Formats: sequence, C-alpha cells, structure tokens
Amino acid sequence: MDNELLKIRKKIFLTAYSASIAHIASAFSIVEILYALYIKKILKYDATSPNWEDRDLFILSKGHGSLALYTMLCKAGYFDEEVLRTFSKPGSYLGGEPCVPNIPGVEASTGSLGHGLSIGVGMALAKKMDRKENKVYVLLGDGECQEGTIWEAAMFAAHQQLNNLTAIIDSNKLQKMNTLENVMGIKSWKEVFLALNWEIKEVDGHNVYAIEQALKEPRNNKKPLALIANTVKGKGVSIIENNPRWHWRLPNKKELKVFMEELEISEEEIAKCKRLM
Repeated sequence: MDNELLKIRKKIFLTAYSASIAHIASAFSIVEILYALYIKKILKYDATSPNWEDRDLFILSKGHGSLALYTMLCKAGYFDEEVLRTFSKPGSYLGGEPCVPNIPGVEASTGSLGHGLSIGVGMALAKKMDRKENKVYVLLGDGECQEGTIWEAAMFAAHQQLNNLTAIIDSNKLQKMNTLENVMGIKSWKEVFLALNWEIKEVDGHNVYAIEQALKEPRNNKKPLALIANTVKGKGVSIIENNPRWHWRLPNKKELKVFMEELEISEEEIAKCKRLM
C-alpha cells in the first residue's frame, strides 16, 4: 500500500507541476483519508453512475486540496487520466477548487472555506427526513474550523441528532502562514466538538487501516461523528512537511530535485510536464 500511496502523491505533484499551480501540501495531507473513503470503499458509490440515488455523499470542504480529490476520483473510475491532465488548463472543468455540476463525483462547490459542513448538514437532514440510508461525509481543514459557519452547522447537527453525518478533520495543525496554535490558540478541536455533543474518534490520519476501522465501527445512534485525523501537512516530501511556506507554491530548480528523489520522479516525467505547461 505504501508504494501505491507514493504513486498517488507523485501523480498529484506531476499534475500540479504541469499546471504550474496547486496547494500541494494541503493535498498531500489528505491522501490516506481519501484512499480509505474511495479505494477501501468506506463510501458507497458507483463511478459509472455518479448520481446513483443510493450513493453516500462526500464534500471536500477544504476545497484547495482539490488535486487529492481529483486524483482519487480518477483512480476510482469517475474519469480517466486524460481528464486529470487538464487540471487548471483553459477549458477544463477541473479547476483549483471543486465545482458542480460538471465534475463527476463532486457533490458541492467548495473553496470558500467554512461552508462545506453547512451543506453536508443540510444533505444529512434531508436524507433523514426522506428516511434514506445514505451517509454524508465532510472533510474539513483544521484552520478552516475557525470559521463561524462551521460551529453553527455543528450545533445544528448535534441538536438534530444527525448520526448519518461524519465530519473528518484534517488536523495538520497548520494554516496558511502559521500554526493553528499561534494564530488562534487552538491545540485541538476535540474538546470543542465534545462540548457540542458530537461523538469523537481520533486516529493517525496517515494510517489507512486505522481510518478504515474508525469509520466502520458502530456509531452512537443519536450523534454526528467527528473523526479527528492527525496528519502532517505536506506528508511525503521532507522539505515541505510541517512547513507553512509551502501552503501555496511550486519548487524551484534545487527543491525540485528533492521532490524527484522522494517521489521517484524521472527526468522524462518532468520533461513531459514541461511540454504540457
């Protein structure tokens, strides 16, 4: 599996490099989470029928991590690699932030941080009202959790006992230019979700098996679930791990050599990216 996850990070980087744009570090931190959801089939879906009525719903609220989602949707069969290679190029529907209705498998337009959980809560409530069994999953950034709309949605979800809703927090402890603790004094969101009467689970966000098991375990039948996934921003490339300078940038010539060595990228693959720029 480790080799497969490396290949996914490699594909994310090469796609970003050929587009000359992307939040690479934010995408790298959620690879294992998305792998568990899509490849380990925590989510119920049919890639050949994206609007299948009985599908589970997934929302990437931290929409700037879109390349991880696009790469996983490609791997899951929603579209082929030729489409993935069009990322952020003229005429492509794979923009820097996910957008409906053109991208198969994308349930909500995100990127304006703080709105994904509210959308997910509405979807979960609608499914409850319709007596449907569909589950709703929302992936949040921990920096994003400073947004007030997150907590309005979280209070409402607990009050409505939306046990068909799971919020997964990508807890990498960093936001755009600093640590979460330095900006807002937050060490963990666990106590906040507990105070709002959510069920809490905490895992290593880079352990696919741990994520899978946590999401498969029996649920409290009256509470939404907050899965706090402890991650490393930029996971997989040493020079960008836990480094807020890499929230939004591509490597220079010297830094590129580190990416190539650690992601096992060849000179030929880099040359191909440059031809696609």
